[in-house]
Amino acid sequence: MKTIAFFNNKGGVGKTTLVYHLAWMFADRGVPVLAADLDPQANLTAMFLNEERLEEIWSEDEEHKATIFGAVRPILRGIGDIARPPVEQIVPNLGLLPGDLGLSGFEDKLSDAWPRCHNSDEAAFRIMTAFHRLMYEMADGWAKLVLVDVGPNLGAINRAALIASDHVCVPLAPDLYSLQGLKNLGPALIGWRATWADLITKAPKDLSLPAGSMSPAGYVVMQHGMRDSRPVKAYQRWMDKIPPVYRTAVLGKPTAGVVPKVENDPNCLAQLKHYRSLMPLAMEAHKPMFHLKPADGAIGAHGEAVRDCKDDFLRLARKVGAAAGLKLP
Repeated sequence: MKTIAFFNNKGGVGKTTLVYHLAWMFADRGVPVLAADLDPQANLTAMFLNEERLEEIWSEDEEHKATIFGAVRPILRGIGDIARPPVEQIVPNLGLLPGDLGLSGFEDKLSDAWPRCHNSDEAAFRIMTAFHRLMYEMADGWAKLVLVDVGPNLGAINRAALIASDHVCVPLAPDLYSLQGLKNLGPALIGWRATWADLITKAPKDLSLPAGSMSPAGYVVMQHGMRDSRPVKAYQRWMDKIPPVYRTAVLGKPTAGVVPKVENDPNCLAQLKHYRSLMPLAMEAHKPMFHLKPADGAIGAHGEAVRDCKDDFLRLARKVGAAAGLKLP
């Protein structure tokens, strides 16, 4: 099983929409996938589940919540280890670890545990590896891939989520704020990776530990506007800055020689349109954009956009899968 986190220090880049659609695409292509919502905003969960189901799982007694918060609550209370909630089965090949606004309460616990790991504190290591162990337990026996959605910050929750990830994919928008976020997250990933590599030498030998590799899988550019199949001029200058910033900030490599454009950069997994006209229809139908039918309003130009969307996400899923060692049909 492989775990891929989707992360940028800048919000509003389409990260959750990307995870949602990739999860559906992998499931459609026969790859059993678990979508893990580790963002306390829980937007991914809200995309998968209708309001009735959301009300059920979020209104449950805190001791028995079938969410990520329910899973870590025994640790928060200091009365035990992780509790495994049931997988929220969306379709046979697609399961969900539901998010919960209550997860934000885990931040302080994780912040406190990180320095205590330096002292070989077993309880601290159990806290730091809670996400890793939970996802492996939930995916055991059926899922080949876990896609992780995290919030747009460099806090303790995201640090633990990224440590639990084999690979990291960075969604970007061609603008100043997204580039600045990229400059921030790159050194953070490098630092977390190096520190965890040292910490795991001090961990209990019988505890399941993530490698904390956080191997960069590449980036995805979510294009704000299109004109004649090219980014509008206002965004081109930011597009040109993405390859060198990704190379230096995330890969830690110098930008010697000729730096490729986004369209020729091997680190670029895809340039995706926003498909603005399809998203309202998809939200209303509660399905991914490439599942829209004429009955959902996808007629005329919308129908053509649905086909383009499916092709785009299939190409992206194949590249993301290849980074994780999975080959999609």
